[in-house]
Amino acid sequence: MSVLRVGNASGFYGDRFDALREMLTGGELDVLTGDYLAELTMLILGRDRMKDPAAGYARTFLRQLEESLGLAHERGVRIVTNAGGLNPAGLADAVRQLAQRLGIPVRVAHVEGDDLGSRYPDSLTAHAYLGGFGIAACLREGADVVVAGRVTDAALVTGPAVARFGWGATQYDRLAGAVVAGHVLECGTQATGGNYAFFAEGGARREGGHGGGRDLRRPGFPLAEIHEDGSCVITKHPGTGGFVDVGTVTAQLLYETGGARYAGPDVTARLDTVRLTQDGPDRVRIDGVRGEAPPPTLKVGRTRLGGFRNEVVFVLTGLDIEAKAALVQEQMADAFEKSRPAEVRWELVRTDRPDADTEETAGALLRLVVRDPEQERVGRALSGAAIELALASYPGFHVLAPPGKGSPYGVFEAAYVPQEDVEHVAVLDDGRRVPVPPPPAAAARVVEQATQADLPEPLPPGPVRRAPLGLVAGARSGDKGPDANVGVWVRTDEAWRWLAHELTAERFRELVPESRNLTVTRHPLPRLRALNFVVEGILGAGVASQHRFDPQAKALGEWLRSRCLDIPEALL
Repeated sequence: MSVLRVGNASGFYGDRFDALREMLTGGELDVLTGDYLAELTMLILGRDRMKDPAAGYARTFLRQLEESLGLAHERGVRIVTNAGGLNPAGLADAVRQLAQRLGIPVRVAHVEGDDLGSRYPDSLTAHAYLGGFGIAACLREGADVVVAGRVTDAALVTGPAVARFGWGATQYDRLAGAVVAGHVLECGTQATGGNYAFFAEGGARREGGHGGGRDLRRPGFPLAEIHEDGSCVITKHPGTGGFVDVGTVTAQLLYETGGARYAGPDVTARLDTVRLTQDGPDRVRIDGVRGEAPPPTLKVGRTRLGGFRNEVVFVLTGLDIEAKAALVQEQMADAFEKSRPAEVRWELVRTDRPDADTEETAGALLRLVVRDPEQERVGRALSGAAIELALASYPGFHVLAPPGKGSPYGVFEAAYVPQEDVEHVAVLDDGRRVPVPPPPAAAARVVEQATQADLPEPLPPGPVRRAPLGLVAGARSGDKGPDANVGVWVRTDEAWRWLAHELTAERFRELVPESRNLTVTRHPLPRLRALNFVVEGILGAGVASQHRFDPQAKALGEWLRSRCLDIPEALL
C-alpha cells in the first residue's frame, strides 16, 4: 500500500531553529511541514506589517530554508508551510530569490484568499481559516515549496494527502483521518513527549508495555505515515529523543479541541471515533476515524488593538503579607484618583513560606495590571505612582522591575463567513491562478451538546484516599480565543470507570475556582478514555490581551492535576 510520510519541523513561530535540517537528515520523508501561526502570531505579524508593508511573514522560515533548501531538493522532499502569515506572496517571492541565489532549481507556489481585511476595516488582521485543497492544487502542479497564509494547522497535512491519493471533497472518512494526523503533528514535539503530563515516570514505563529510554532533553519531531484509506501511524525518526506512545498521542488529540465534532473547512472529523493502538516502540496507529461534511462557513480570526497595558509586581517579604498588600493597594488607589486607568486588577501570589531559610522564599508577589485606551494613563501615571511609594509604604518595599511606558495589547475575535464567499486560489510558479471551489456539500454547524451516552459502569464502592488527580490522570490544556479547553485522560479501563462519573462539570468548577461563574461544558470521548472541558471566557479577550497569569491556559491542566479529591485506593 502506498504510504505518504509527512513530517513536522515547527509548532510555532520561534520553535527549534535546527529542526528543519534535523528532519531532512534524520530519515525518510516525502513532505516536511512547518506550522508558524497562532492567534498571537497574527497580531505580531500585523504590527510588523504596520511598520513595513513588505513584512508580515515568518522570517525565521526563510533563514532555516537558506541552510536546508538544497538538502530538501537533493532528497526530493517537498516543503509545505503556513509561514506566509499575512503575506504569502511576499514569502514565496523571497524563497524564489533565495533559490536563485543558491542555484537550486525549485518551483514555489502559494495560496491566497484568506485575507479578508477589506471586509473588516476596523481590524488589524482578519483572515479566514482555509482548508488543504489549495495546497493540494499547488502540489499537483509540481510545486516543491508551498507557502500558505492562514490555513488550518491540519491543512498542512490534508493538502499533501489529497495531492498524493487523489481524494475527492466528499471522501469524508479519509479526509478526517488526515485531519487527525495533522492535528497530532501540528504542535511538533508535543506528540513526542514534550509538555507531557507523565514525563517524570521512569524509562521502563511505556504505553502498551514497550520499554525504552525517555530522553526528553531534546525530543525528536514527529512524522505521520499516512495510508490511502486515511489511517496513519505516528512515529519519529530513529535515534531521536522523546517517545511516541498512546499517551502522548492522546494528549495532543485533546489539545485545543472542543466536542466530539472537530469541524474544519474540508471535513468535520469525529474525535469520538478515533482508535489508537500501540504498533511497536515509538509507533502509534490511528484508524477508525469517521468524517462528516464540513460546516457551510469558514472561521475568520480577527485581531485588533485593544488599548495599552502595564504592570508592576511588588515584593512582600516576611510577616504581615496581607496587611502589606492591603496598604499598597490603598496607596495606589489614592494615587490613581487624578488619572485612574480604565481597568485595574490586583493579584496576590503567596509564594512565601513560614520561617524561610532564604529571602526569596520568604517573599510573596503582589501583581498590579492596568489597562486603558490611552497609553499615558498606564505609563507615566502608573510608574510615577508606584515609584513614589519607595520610601513611604510597607517595610521592605521593592518591585521586581520598574514599570515602563505601557505597551499595546491585542484582542482576538472570531467571525464566520460562507465558504462560497471566500476566493480560495492556488498561485503557481508560472503565475497561473487556479481557483479552489468550496466543498460541494456542507452540513449545518452543529452545536455540540454534552452527553452521558456510552459511559461505562461506575466502579463499585470501596476505600478511597485523598490524593492529587494527577496521580491517575493526565491533562493538556490550551487556548481558543477567549475560551480554554482542558483535556483529561486516564490509561486504564478501571480508571476510566471512575473518572467518567467523578469528574463532572460541577466537580471541575469546584477544583478550578476561576471557572465557578463561567460556562463549563464537558465532552466525553470514551474511545480515548478522556473528558474534554471547555471553559468559556476564562481568557478574557484572548491570549493577546494577557487577561490572566497564564494567558494561554497552557498550565491550567497541570493545576487541575494538582488538585486533591477522593480517589479509589485500587487506582493508586
